[in-house]
Amino acid sequence: MRRVAVAPRREWQARLLGNGFDFHTLVTDDGRPDPYWIEDACYEFSTSQIEDLESATQELHDLCLDAVGEIVDRGDYESFGLNQFEATLIERSWSLGERGLYGRMDLSYDGSGPPKLLEYNADTPTSLLESSVAQWFWLEDRANGDRGAHKFDQFNSIHEQLIERWQTVLGKPGGCVHFACHQDSPEDFGTTEYLRDTCIQAGWKTETLDMSDIGFDGMQFIDRSDRVIDRMFKLYPWEWLFAEEFGAHLGGSRTRWLEPPWKRLLADKAILSWLWQHHPGHPNLLPASFDRSAIAGEVVFKPCLEREGLGVLMLPTGEAPPDSPRGIYQASRRLPIFDGRHALVGTWVIGDVACGLGMREDQHAITRNTSRFVPHRFR
Repeated sequence: MRRVAVAPRREWQARLLGNGFDFHTLVTDDGRPDPYWIEDACYEFSTSQIEDLESATQELHDLCLDAVGEIVDRGDYESFGLNQFEATLIERSWSLGERGLYGRMDLSYDGSGPPKLLEYNADTPTSLLESSVAQWFWLEDRANGDRGAHKFDQFNSIHEQLIERWQTVLGKPGGCVHFACHQDSPEDFGTTEYLRDTCIQAGWKTETLDMSDIGFDGMQFIDRSDRVIDRMFKLYPWEWLFAEEFGAHLGGSRTRWLEPPWKRLLADKAILSWLWQHHPGHPNLLPASFDRSAIAGEVVFKPCLEREGLGVLMLPTGEAPPDSPRGIYQASRRLPIFDGRHALVGTWVIGDVACGLGMREDQHAITRNTSRFVPHRFR
C-alpha cells in the first residue's frame, strides 16, 4: 500500500463531468477553487491487500447483520436511544425481511495487519459516485494512455452490483421509485441521482424530489404532484425522518423505504460497543464502550448519531470525557500517513456483497466531509 504520484489526465474535469460528477472541486470560504477529487495521485495496493480488505469487510458485514437479528430478538434497544414507536418500526422491517441497498465501512488499514472497523455508514453513505464510475473511468483512461497502466485492476464492481441489487430489492419492474434528499447539497444530490440512474438501468421508472416536497394526504405519503409514494429511496438519516412532522405517520403508510428502518441500528455508533461486547478480541474490531474507564490509553469519543467527523474527539490517556450527547469511546487506531496525509479506507457493501473501495485523505487526523477523494488501483 502506497501513495503514488501520477500525471493528471488531459481535461480531467470534463471527464468527471461526463461521469455525472460535478462536485469534484470545492470552493473555499474566500471563493477559491479547492479540489475534492485528487487527480495527480493514487493509492496502490497489492492483490493480497485487496483480498484482506474484501474478506474483512464481508466478515464485518455478516457480524453486523447477526447483531441486528440478536438486538431485535432481545428487544435490546436501550443503548440506541429508541422510543417504542421507532423500535416497533425497526422490528417490523426486520421481521418482513426488508432488504438493504448499500453501505460503506470506514477502516483503519496501513497495508499490514488486520483492517480495523472505525464505523459502518449503513444508512446514508456518500462518496459513492466517485468510488464507482468516476474512479473506474479514471483507471480505464490511464490504461489507454499510460505505459504499463493496463496491468492494474481496481476493487470496484459497485455499478454492476447496484443494478443487480435493485432487481433483488424491488423485484419485477413496475410502478415508480421516488428518490429524495436535500437537493441543495451537491454531494447528496449527486449521490442520489447516481443511485436513481442505476435504478433506471435496472428497469424502473423514477421520480426525484426534495425532502421538503414529501407530503401526507391523511393516509399515504405523496409527492408534489399528489402521486402516492409506494417506494422511496431517501438519502436522509432515519433519526431525522422519525423527528419530522410526518414521522408519526411512518408506521401507517404503505410506503416502502430504502434504506429500511432496521438500518437505523447499524448507523448508530452504539453498534460498535455492542459488537465489541459480543466479539471481544475480534481482529477487525477495536475496543469500544459507553464507559471511558473500560478502555485504557488514548480513545476516540464519537457521538452516536453524528456523521462526517462531527463531534469526534481524540482523548489522551487520563483526559476527562466530554460533556456531550450520547456517544461511545473507541480505542484509538490512528490512520496511516502518506505524504503528510491521513489515509482512510472506505469499503463498499452492495446488498450483502463487499465489492468496492474508496480512499479519502486529510491533513487532519479526523476525516471530515471536506476530506479529499483519491482513486486507487492494485496488481
